[in-house]
Amino acid sequence: MRLHVTYTGGTIGMVESPDGLVPGADLRGWLFQLLRQGSDLDSSKVSLTALDPLIDSSNATPGSWQSIIDDLWRFHDSADAFIVLHGTDTMSYTTSALSYALTDFGKPVVFTGSQHPLGKIESDATANVTGAFNAVLSGHAQGVELFFGHHLFAGNRVTKASSWAFEGFASPITGPVAQSGTPWHWNDAGSEGCGWRNPAPYRQHDIAVVTMVPGISADRLASMLAPHPQAVLIRAYGVGNMPDAVPGLTDAIRAVADGGVPVIVASQCQQAEVMLGRYQAGAGLAEVGACSAVDMTFEAVYTKIMFLLSQGLGAADFTDWVGRPIAGEVSSPQQ
Repeated sequence: MRLHVTYTGGTIGMVESPDGLVPGADLRGWLFQLLRQGSDLDSSKVSLTALDPLIDSSNATPGSWQSIIDDLWRFHDSADAFIVLHGTDTMSYTTSALSYALTDFGKPVVFTGSQHPLGKIESDATANVTGAFNAVLSGHAQGVELFFGHHLFAGNRVTKASSWAFEGFASPITGPVAQSGTPWHWNDAGSEGCGWRNPAPYRQHDIAVVTMVPGISADRLASMLAPHPQAVLIRAYGVGNMPDAVPGLTDAIRAVADGGVPVIVASQCQQAEVMLGRYQAGAGLAEVGACSAVDMTFEAVYTKIMFLLSQGLGAADFTDWVGRPIAGEVSSPQQ
């Protein structure tokens, strides 16, 4: 099997500096030594590219996602499977974003990284990288996935759960695709999607993210939405509720919706299905024409909005696609 590795940066390849951890380790040398010593894989069939510049994933942007996509396509015909080394802070955003953009890629892409740099004796780098290699070599990996802490997850069903634990990621709705071991245990691959042929590249877009909290006022919400963004993502309570006893709060949302700005409602709960209007406290959002994120993770719905905006859809098509699975990111189509 021919493998290609895209190295984007992240903790795995960082070293200490006076200003904290920064990229600088000899990742190429470490990786190929690991392959020679601990794998039956022919290292001559493994290629590696590094983004220039390498980044801390906290600095990742839609442009970074597109750079990874472009690199993967550049090696599409010369490799059978792909590994992406990425920082943990925004890895689940990147895996979600790439899951939409690569539905017609046809080859597995597995992301991984580490909580400790590879040069530290307590590092989880070796376990995660070898796990990612084993996932693609198994022949079971498909689409865009993320391996971390002995688990393989669907890339658009995962969220970062811990900044310190080696089990740093979780998939609260669907659970992992597989757990490494002797042998690996594979679970139901989950739902598939409609796919998206010839997607337009990711571009920078203005999405306002509003988290409902006790005590939020209409004036504060209105100021957060002025000038109007290109889309509004509301992190509501429970199944899609917001304060309905605060004067003017719904009106502030209606003002942007009436201006043609799509309003999408997700839940602050890690396990939830957004059902607008299930409670009176969520009726206002349904009345202004907001649409449900159903059971998508925050990372999945945020990057999906970014993806759909990049495709230049009209308002009706945009709303329709929010609840329709492109790459298995949502359990069922929105009714």
